Amino acid sequence: MSQPRIIAGKFEAASTQGWRARWFEIIFRHDPGAPRRFDLLLIAAIVISVIVVILDSEAGLRERWGYWFYLAEWGFTLLFTAEYLARLAVVRYPWRYARSFYGVIDLLSILPTYLSLLLPGSQALLVVRILRILRIFRVLKLMEYTEAGGVLVGALYRSRRKILVFLVAVLTIAVVFGAALYVIEGPESGYTSIPIGMYWAITTMATVGYGDITPVTPFGRFVTTILMLIGYGIIAVPTGIYTAELALGLRERRKDACPDCKLAEHDVDANYCRRCGGKLPDA
Repeated sequence: MSQPRIIAGKFEAASTQGWRARWFEIIFRHDPGAPRRFDLLLIAAIVISVIVVILDSEAGLRERWGYWFYLAEWGFTLLFTAEYLARLAVVRYPWRYARSFYGVIDLLSILPTYLSLLLPGSQALLVVRILRILRIFRVLKLMEYTEAGGVLVGALYRSRRKILVFLVAVLTIAVVFGAALYVIEGPESGYTSIPIGMYWAITTMATVGYGDITPVTPFGRFVTTILMLIGYGIIAVPTGIYTAELALGLRERRKDACPDCKLAEHDVDANYCRRCGGKLPDA
């Protein structure tokens, strides 16, 4: 009779006993005890290492503390390298983990330091480590937040066609007004091409207003005023579209709670609880 497999998510332990099985439990599971402490310590190390990279980018701090930043960076890199190799060692299929989202992020978080030996300055790319904080959603069991995120993404997906039409309309307005300012103002005012005029139109509609290119003629300023008013009017359009779809998605969820775990809000056609699998009351 075959021994039961040890599985965490989509990964499987290389062994069901011994040090590999023990470390698989610690590294890949997120239960209270040693696995939870490992994950929290890992997140703390990630945050501190990112802070070190950010501080090292300041010339004054690098001049004063550069040696210690250098030592800290290599210390964190060796630590994360050991963690990455440990993950590969305890899973049954290392290549599957290496190609996974977290596997790629783990690798990218250590490569820049080694590349800096050949390409000075590439260690600044280590800020990619902050992406590893995504593990916190699994560590703290924040499934409620991921479910809420699913509602938001679903609303965005359902409104994709309306938002696409809106973006096409905005692009059309940018082309028309960009071409108009190119004709009205001309190269002497900085509008050297229609794409430059489109750039001005988009920054004006978005109410950003960098000020790097502005109209100087009275008629050009009049056209700019019209575009500003249009910009204020269209800002609310995608918000309204998305809000309507989000409200519709929230109304489509069942409000009766699971009698076993008391979790509320399930899909309309759900018969069983998405958390504990218990039978939901008949609608």
